[in-house]
This record gives sequence, C-alpha cells and structure tokens, in this order.
Amino acid sequence: MARRVFITGFGIISAIGNGVEETLASLTERKSGIGQVSFLKTSLSCFPVAEIRTDSDGLARLAGIPLSPVHSRTFLLGLIAAREAVRMSGCEGLCSSMGMIGSTTVAGIDQSDRYYRNLLCGEATHKDKIPSFECADSTELIADFFGITHHVTTISTACSSSANAIMNGARMIKCGVADRMLVGGSDSLSRFSMNGFNALEILSPTGCRPFDNDRNGITPGEGAAFLVLEAEEMVGSRTVYGEVSGYSNCNEAFHQTASLPDGTGAFLSISKALQSASIEASEIDYVNAHGTGTKVNDLSEGRALKTVFGKEMPLFSSTKGYTGHPFAAAGAMEAVFSLLSINHGLVFPNLAFETKMEEVDVVPVTQLCRRPIRRVLSNSFGFGGTDTTLIFSKV
Repeated sequence: MARRVFITGFGIISAIGNGVEETLASLTERKSGIGQVSFLKTSLSCFPVAEIRTDSDGLARLAGIPLSPVHSRTFLLGLIAAREAVRMSGCEGLCSSMGMIGSTTVAGIDQSDRYYRNLLCGEATHKDKIPSFECADSTELIADFFGITHHVTTISTACSSSANAIMNGARMIKCGVADRMLVGGSDSLSRFSMNGFNALEILSPTGCRPFDNDRNGITPGEGAAFLVLEAEEMVGSRTVYGEVSGYSNCNEAFHQTASLPDGTGAFLSISKALQSASIEASEIDYVNAHGTGTKVNDLSEGRALKTVFGKEMPLFSSTKGYTGHPFAAAGAMEAVFSLLSINHGLVFPNLAFETKMEEVDVVPVTQLCRRPIRRVLSNSFGFGGTDTTLIFSKV
C-alpha cells in the first residue's frame, strides 16, 4: 500500500507579504501586490509588475545570512521561504534525513543581466558570478544551508516547475525512496523575462484580469514558496496541515508557448489527478486555477474546467491578481494558498474580474468566501504544454 504524504510546514514570500501570516492577511483583505516597478531596472517600466519591495541587502537580512556577491535574488527569496517551511515543520534537527527538489526558470539571471556584457568581452572581474547563472544554483545553496545531501535536484518546466517539484517529492515518499522532502520553487523578476514576454505580446498594460472577457495579458511577479513533505509514519505528534492526495502531469506538446485552445491538455491533467486521488470531481471544494490573464490560457483552462465539472462547478479563482505570475514559483505559492484555504476555511477572490468570457460559461469567485474546505485542486500549466495538477486534502 502506498504511503500517505503529509505536509508539516510551508513558507512563502511574494509581493503580498513575507511569510504565511502577512500573506494570509493580504489574501483576506484583497490587498494586491501589483504596481509599478521599483528595483528592477527595465525599459518596460510602463508595465505593472508584482515586485517584492526589498533590495538584495534587505532580502539577505530577512534570510538571516550575510550577503555575498554571488547570491542571486532567486536564491535569497528561496532561502527565506524554505527557512519558514522548515521552522514550521519542526524538522530543524532532521534535515540530514531530508531530500530536496527545487525549481526555477530564471535562476540567477538577475546577475546575468548585470554582468553579461562584461563577461562577453572576456573581462575576468565578474567571473565569480558565473555559478549563479546555472539553474540548480539556488537549490544547491539552500540544500547546503540545511545540510541536505540525501537527494538534491532542480526542475525547470516553465510555469509548472514547482508544482512538478511537489509532485515528484510526493512520489518519492509514496514509493519509499525518501521519508521527507523539502520541495518548492523560486523566481525573481528580470529584464530577460520582461523582454521575453513583451516579445510574445502578452504583458498586460493594466494588470492581469484572469478569466475576464476583456483580459489583456499577464503581470510578471516574483517570489518563492517551499513545503515540507513527510511520510505519515515520520510525523509523530507534530502538526499536519494537509495531505498531497493526488497529482498528475501531462505534456500536450501543442505549441512552444500556447495551450491547446480546446483545453485538452488541461482536461487530461485535471482528470488524471482526480483518478490519482481516487475521488470524483464532485468532491473538490475549491479550484485554485492557473488563470494567468492571457486570452488563450484562460479560455483553455475554462473549457477544461467546464468539461470536467459540468454543471457542478466548484468555487474557483485565480490568485494571480494578488501575486502576478511568479513563473516557476507559481505552483508552490498556490499550494500554500490551497493549504491556507483548507486550514482557515477560505476561498480567495479572483481580483479584477468584471465580465464573463463569451466563449465559455464559467465565473470565478469575486468575494472572500468562508466555508469548510476539505479538498483543493490546484492547476499549474507551463510553456510547451507541461500541465500539472495537484490535489490537497484536509487530514
């Protein structure tokens, strides 16, 4: 019989707060983190972003470490969230028995943005920054901080990266390969990602409006979130905040950046996650949707939700109106939101929604709802059709 996977700790930092308490307060008070850029130097400052209003020196102080020139913003954000997760779990003395799966899309590209031209010209002044450019750098530095050596790896599957980290960590525990795992992801804003999404013509000039008929693109965000997963028999008397009860990943391979408009990939991901959890669609109380605010993504996901749930549509919303789209960190951040929903009996509103989409009859929650929540389904859909769905349950 497969082992059950319990969540004993979680941590988060984003544009709406540092830590679980600040985050919950912002979610319940409808406090969005979307605004004008402050720290990132970009020619695209006309586009709103969800930026953490702290520079690298401030992030290092929050992380409790001296700032090194080789520390990327991605690493600092990840360490802050991971430290909170480990503290909450009570696993500080058990890290040597823990594995880790981190995730990112931009890695230390904030360093690359600054020093690329110098390095391209062959100057040796900034060569010490090169290791931070590598995708696994932040994961390895966090693992070193905690003394984690059992299993350390990094996943980069675009916007589903940290959801895949959670899924694979849960699979390792279920299969008996590991007893406890630190899983999640971190991403920071960068000129590279801003320019890339501008080239795709999907940056919102006003701030994202997920599932709205007049939605006009994504709002880039940054942040990090990590969860501590443990096998049931490892937990003892420590508090359990939820269970990873189902998951699925599928790759529709339709297009480099776009989802299948008919929602086939999203439908497969959702339906297979329900099968994995051995539950019916009617047993889901809340869906934290991927909901980026682009024309194609929201239509595709809306159609998939309608196909899976039909007339019995559960309450659903996208929380990206709060945090923007934090890319690789999105799945883990929204896993934290899912756990807050379960533990506090809350469904968080879909900000900036006004008009239902013409093509599909789905309407997200627009007001804070208080009710018992036993199961949350959370979607994370990435470039290339890497679709991942997680199901979290009350224990």
